[in-house]
Amino acid sequence: MALPRNVLWSGPERTWDMSDRRQRAQVYEMVLTEGTVDDVRRFIDVDELIELWPDLWLAPHVRAAWSEHLYRLRGLRLAC
Repeated sequence: MALPRNVLWSGPERTWDMSDRRQRAQVYEMVLTEGTVDDVRRFIDVDELIELWPDLWLAPHVRAAWSEHLYRLRGLRLAC
């Protein structure tokens, strides 16, 4: 899978193996941080996001915003 330039804006274009957990987490980190609403809808699966949550490296403000969104969406309190 390839990401749009607005998400992967630095470095060479590359493809990601979404069957690899670490690469999948990297994609989620980039999309949650740099992606548009359309990118999130296209690339992020909420159940997978919840599964990957403990492994994601996100800026504190990004983590807090998504944690609040997941609470409203699913009633889950995830660590910030």
